[in-house]
Amino acid sequence: MTKIRVLPNPEVCPEGAEFDAEPGETIITAALRNDIHIEHACEMSCACTTCHVILRAGFDSLVPAEEKEEDLLDKAWGLEPTSRLSCQAKVTDTELVIEIPKYTINLEKERH
Repeated sequence: MTKIRVLPNPEVCPEGAEFDAEPGETIITAALRNDIHIEHACEMSCACTTCHVILRAGFDSLVPAEEKEEDLLDKAWGLEPTSRLSCQAKVTDTELVIEIPKYTINLEKERH
């Protein structure tokens, strides 16, 4: 199991969070399983940027983003060099620290 630490986010997890993920599992799948409700307007199909996260530690352990993800990331709010779409970034055996940006490009949110 790999440890993922989520930095505090006022809307998604005000206290921050820490949980385990299986290697090969996407960041968003592990987060949702642990009640961290990262937005995913396209239902995790790599068609939007609402699941954008910024890796504060462990970025280099991830398989590099494919061209489709890179193209979408160009549209993400608050893009940084260590940004990834959490629906595409698969956990390895290296601990990750992620920041969920305060904003997304999604104008309307749905709570499921």
